[in-house]
Amino acid sequence: MSDFSLSAREEGEVVIVETTGYLNNVGGEKVSEACYEKMENGKKYFLLNLENSKVVNSIGVSILIEIIEKLQDVDGKLGYYNLAPIVEKTFNIMGLTKYSTIYSSESEGLEGMA
Repeated sequence: MSDFSLSAREEGEVVIVETTGYLNNVGGEKVSEACYEKMENGKKYFLLNLENSKVVNSIGVSILIEIIEKLQDVDGKLGYYNLAPIVEKTFNIMGLTKYSTIYSSESEGLEGMA
């Protein structure tokens, strides 16, 4: 389960990052690299589709927190959709949902980012 991949596409001002695999240190680093690269090009709204990432560990969460902190500096936002119930529970327990938003679908996320 160490194979991790992602793809990023832009929908207007929002960057949608779709992940596949375990969101741990390796996956988290790939997500942060993709986000930081887009931020350098002026993007500040990111939606993560975690449908194919059923497990996120504490290192993955801490990397997401780092991304949130960098986005706060530029009035950006981070959101997620298609979370497995255990991932959603983890994000709530770890406090991520205080600074980022869980959406039920891509369209709701795009609306919420506007």
